Amino acid sequence: MHNQDFFTQALIYLGAAVISVPLAKKLGLGSVLGYLLAGILIGPFVLGLIGNDADDVMHFAEFGVVLMLFIIGLELEPSLLWKMRKSIFGLGGLQVLITAGVITVISLAFNFQINRAIAIGLIFALSSTAIVLQTLSEKGLMRNIAGKSAFSVLLFQDMAVIPILALLPLIATLGQPAALSDSSLSKIGGMAQLPGWLQLLIIIGAIAALVVVGRFMARYVFRLIAETGLHEVFVALSLLMVIGIALGMDKIGLSPALGTFIAGVVLADSEYRHELEITIDPFKGLLLGLFFISVGASINFNLLVENPGTVVFFVILLIVVKFIVLLILGRIFRLRKGFEFLFAFLLAQSSEFSFVLISFSKQNQLFDEKTASMLLLIVTLSMAISPLLLIFNDKAVSPILARRQNKPEYDEVDEQESPVILAGFGRFGLVIGRILLANNIKVTILDNNPSNVEVLRKYGFKLYFGDVTRSQMLEKAGIQNARMLILSMAEHDDALKVAKYVREKYPKVKILARAKDIFHTFEFYNLNVRIVQRETFDSANELGAKALVELGFNRYEAYRISRTFKHHEDQITDELYEHWLEDHNRFIRESRRFSEQVSDTLQAEKNYLIHESECAWDINSIKEEELSNSKMEGTEN
Repeated sequence: MHNQDFFTQALIYLGAAVISVPLAKKLGLGSVLGYLLAGILIGPFVLGLIGNDADDVMHFAEFGVVLMLFIIGLELEPSLLWKMRKSIFGLGGLQVLITAGVITVISLAFNFQINRAIAIGLIFALSSTAIVLQTLSEKGLMRNIAGKSAFSVLLFQDMAVIPILALLPLIATLGQPAALSDSSLSKIGGMAQLPGWLQLLIIIGAIAALVVVGRFMARYVFRLIAETGLHEVFVALSLLMVIGIALGMDKIGLSPALGTFIAGVVLADSEYRHELEITIDPFKGLLLGLFFISVGASINFNLLVENPGTVVFFVILLIVVKFIVLLILGRIFRLRKGFEFLFAFLLAQSSEFSFVLISFSKQNQLFDEKTASMLLLIVTLSMAISPLLLIFNDKAVSPILARRQNKPEYDEVDEQESPVILAGFGRFGLVIGRILLANNIKVTILDNNPSNVEVLRKYGFKLYFGDVTRSQMLEKAGIQNARMLILSMAEHDDALKVAKYVREKYPKVKILARAKDIFHTFEFYNLNVRIVQRETFDSANELGAKALVELGFNRYEAYRISRTFKHHEDQITDELYEHWLEDHNRFIRESRRFSEQVSDTLQAEKNYLIHESECAWDINSIKEEELSNSKMEGTEN
């Protein structure tokens, strides 16, 4: 490719990503779907900005999957991986076997030959490592039970790719003799012609060498490079290591992604772990984005236009079959409370490894050109639909499950004479409740988290499971007789709804509210709720005072400064609220001016002996007492 062509292609790919991904994120679709849409738009079947070379780009971009698994390996300690062995080999193994078996039977029902049906079953049993892990990372789901289970299955699938590659030539001979070319055999690896026992010994030896080098030698090499102080050399060494491991694993017939994952796990205890992660992450993100764009660009819309019903039917059938198998396995392995649905939706698509397996099967004369193209289109569309399945789960399935399956019946409240109702008893509300209860104030405590309610009851707290957004629950809690409602709940939108309802129907009830930030505070102000506390402000302010003490200020100076800062913030909040209502641009200007003004204010306040910010005392009473004492002294004189 000429330099001009290279730069033109780079400009198109990068431009498509920069435009499509932010738009997709803004619409709540996620970055993966944004990349796929970008590929579709610039592909040969829409705008035609790139030709039919998207497959070549995809092979290069698959290195992003390798880098991703290396980084994931860095985040997993070997002991944690050992603990996951049951889900890796149990859940992962069953998923591959059962899914492959079911799809094989369905393929036979559609009159595929036995060898082709088995091959289709094995190919479609795999799921997309790139899409699922990117989604888990983006949504912060890697550490919940569904994310861990999905990761375990993906890890087993990556390990299963090599045995599947080895089996495909044998499967091709079922029912008919097939002359396999040398090039086909070479795809399995350079050791294809060696005895099986020798291949196994070489693979075990390579993994053992990888563990030994990573465990005992790599840190010394990294230390030597780090001591040079040249960051670019450290970057070069990191990429050299990953590329070398990937190439070595490929030569002996192992998945490059699996090899780099093992290397990452080995280096997880290294002191250079975080530096490696930071160094490689930008390359991983860029190459993964390129891979997803290539997938989108490779969709054969001509075949889709020619056979729309057939293609759509098989794509839906594949997703439904995989979803049902995964859902059943999820429940067998005790995934509950909606996690089994998330697990099934995560893995219901096909895999990027399917492109390699289909191509290899075609070389081994398992599939003709038309069948291979149809299978590739089904794989690509299932991957493209995958982000939409997760959106469907988030928007439709999860709320229904939360309402109908996972929540017990709300408690009956038997205290209707409490002067205070406290809505929300998490980290924030727990502190408020303890203060009130310690002063013998009766409080009716409501919380909508059944697990939280169960745990806190064990510690002796009397609280009720209930949803305060339901007017019936507020009535049962005695809102009509209450003096005060404290909204300490973390669900900010729900808190505004409750405040609006109570302000309209029970205007005499005093409302105190927890706010997420200053804008959430302003929304409470709109409802005439003026006693509002930002959830992180006081703790941050107090930590700032402790920082001043450590920097040499005496304790009282630091306390005085923090109180003055809070007092100043309370004053400007009211003023900023007026600007926020009237003129957004002026609100921004005034916010900047107040930020610059606070330093002068703090310096000026040092000259006052007593100031309004000392709100721990009744300043007016102190002033009156001082004036009275002065008069008495004057009379005596």
